[in-house]
Amino acid sequence: MDPITLLGLAAGCCSTFALAPQAIKVWRTQQVDQLSIGMLSLMFCGCLLWLTYGLLDDDVSIIWANAIAFFFIIYMLTKKVLDMQRGGQR
Repeated sequence: MDPITLLGLAAGCCSTFALAPQAIKVWRTQQVDQLSIGMLSLMFCGCLLWLTYGLLDDDVSIIWANAIAFFFIIYMLTKKVLDMQRGGQR
């Protein structure tokens, strides 16, 4: 692997796994009232666009980073929407 791809993978790991502590906290506490639906929605759109870009450009670092991030975001967004439907805070 060339150094630029390794740099991209390292950057992607940092960005992607920055979401992990929040997703783990949501999983442990089942609390989502501090999460913004706007932030999660924008993260979802941005991640989906980056993932699409990575697939079209065949860039492994963008694909992997955003595919993993997508799961964290989907999890938190789903929990937030379900909480809002049950009458939780926005």
